[in-house]
Amino acid sequence: MRSPISIIIAIILLAGCSGEQSAFSGYSTNASRIVHLTWVLFIGGGFLLLLVVVLTGLALLGGGRFKQALSREGVVVWLGMVMPIAVLTGLLLYGFVLLRIEAMPMDTEGAALRVHIEGEQWWWRVIYQHPDGTTTESANELRFPVGQPVELTLTTADVIHSFWLPAYGGKVDMIPGRSNSLRFFPTQTGVTRGQCAEYCGGAHALMAFYAVAMEPEEFQQWLEREKQDTRANDPAGEQTFLANGCGGCHAVRGTPATGVIGPDLTHVGSRLSIGAGILAADQAGFRQWLARHQQIKPQNLMPPYEILGEDELALLAAYLVALE
Repeated sequence: MRSPISIIIAIILLAGCSGEQSAFSGYSTNASRIVHLTWVLFIGGGFLLLLVVVLTGLALLGGGRFKQALSREGVVVWLGMVMPIAVLTGLLLYGFVLLRIEAMPMDTEGAALRVHIEGEQWWWRVIYQHPDGTTTESANELRFPVGQPVELTLTTADVIHSFWLPAYGGKVDMIPGRSNSLRFFPTQTGVTRGQCAEYCGGAHALMAFYAVAMEPEEFQQWLEREKQDTRANDPAGEQTFLANGCGGCHAVRGTPATGVIGPDLTHVGSRLSIGAGILAADQAGFRQWLARHQQIKPQNLMPPYEILGEDELALLAAYLVALE
């Protein structure tokens, strides 16, 4: 009979195979291949483990005939040398074929969505690159259409980061002074989550982001809105935002706030989260972040605003949530 502890551990481990940041989602052609190879490795490794356990049991508990057979030089050579080399070589070649780097088809090259993502301590700068050479900046959230190639250019502004979006592609490191890329072809809509997968300092564990795969028409409508300046009509909130120096670090297009140090907040109210995947982008989330962000995300580089009173916090939270 299995102990309750082992059952609880098994349930916890299985729970990690589902959810918005599951490595078994396979929502793109790239990710589907990775999931397929993962199952091949798991199942094949399970069979090999079973074989080793059986042979070890025979060597320890079997009769003299089994022990004598297992001690022969031929058995040692074939099971201890030839089989591992053959299995590992086969897996390596199979992995190369399965995960081959395919160029985008020529007829879709021009239709690829191109996004530049820069890792910062500890958030993500997301810049959509348009065919006419213009760009639109967002932060901590990536949106893209299904049925169309997506090409991400990945850089870092400071230390080594690693962009990991398991539902759509593998992990790609972001190295200072270098530009790496990730291409994938999304096949399923939905909201998933990604994470920095390389230790990059104190708040590394809290450097996440959301990815939203949308229908092409819905994405185009969203992108057109994203290109526009802010539509928030809140003079009191905007004045409070500017008077406290927020515009020195953050940009809000259509206002005097033109800072480039922190995330662009032009449409922050329409995002799924703030703080790089920590809090919901609603009024309660904004107010909590403004009042306690150093406790919520220790060592983040935003200065503490302990001078803000309750009225100012309420005005700022209402203004930010209206930036849709």
